[in-house]
Amino acid sequence: MMSHDFISLPLIADHEDKSSALKNRIRKNYRHVRKWANRTKTNCFRIYDRDIKEYPLAIDYYDGRFCVQYFSFNRDEDEAPEELVGEINGVLASIFGATPAIIYWRSRIRRKKLEQYEKQAEEQDFFTVLEYGVKFSVNLQDYLDTGLFLDHRETRQMAAALAKGKRLLNLFAYTGSFSVHAALAGAAFTKSVDLSNTYTQWTQNNFALNSISTKNHHIVRADCLRFLEDEVCSNNRYDVIVIDPPTISRSKKMEQMFDVQRDYAYLIECALKLLLPGGVILFSTNSRRFVFDSSYFPDCSIQEISQKTIPLDFHQKKIHRCWKLTAR
Repeated sequence: MMSHDFISLPLIADHEDKSSALKNRIRKNYRHVRKWANRTKTNCFRIYDRDIKEYPLAIDYYDGRFCVQYFSFNRDEDEAPEELVGEINGVLASIFGATPAIIYWRSRIRRKKLEQYEKQAEEQDFFTVLEYGVKFSVNLQDYLDTGLFLDHRETRQMAAALAKGKRLLNLFAYTGSFSVHAALAGAAFTKSVDLSNTYTQWTQNNFALNSISTKNHHIVRADCLRFLEDEVCSNNRYDVIVIDPPTISRSKKMEQMFDVQRDYAYLIECALKLLLPGGVILFSTNSRRFVFDSSYFPDCSIQEISQKTIPLDFHQKKIHRCWKLTAR
């Protein structure tokens, strides 16, 4: 099932600017992605992905607005230099006619292990975008992340296809995008689990945006590790389980800090107990240093599917890694 909402992506001039390699690269990337985006009813995608060493940025397009992420490796200088901000704003103005009011800057720095990203603002500036015709609410001001991880666009399509007519469990569900896609693709039942009040409400809103009743699509606020332990004792079983945890997470609501490298084996072992015969786990991580040891799961067929899940607009191919575990 796909929404038929009309999308309007701006046309841009096709000419070379010998004074700016960056401008040429953004123009080329956008023109390439625009064709695909129109065809698939998608108006949120990446138009620049650290392609040029001198510009350590990722620039994402969200239905006429722009989110610019600056990648700093200096913890003492986490904000983008003023001259860089001015240059990028000028480039986006030149190509798209964008004003600074619709260009939102974020800084990505190498954080200390226990340091967490905090809420950025209280603007409540939510608006709706389309991904493969499915509606999602995003916010480019209030949080470091926008509400939709664009790098998992194809992973969501994969999960939705697997879940048609079946039962899906979405752990660390964030704003529920995997579950919404699965529901619209015909999943018989989904359950989305996240510890955050903010994100469980956001998930509710995303279901409502797509006119999906939550009667068979449950949203649960819980610590995922504790939830799994309790769920194993229930009679609930699933055909597809999506696990996309944070690299590091700590919360007053959690009994202990979550570390994906330390905890992934236990997490997957618990999830395997919830799989129906022939069921599938899709496990993903954004940790660059993560090491997956398949020997922990001798009763599974395991395939790394990372390359199949990286969207065409992401040029940094290590944005995430993904594995498919199939119960034998």
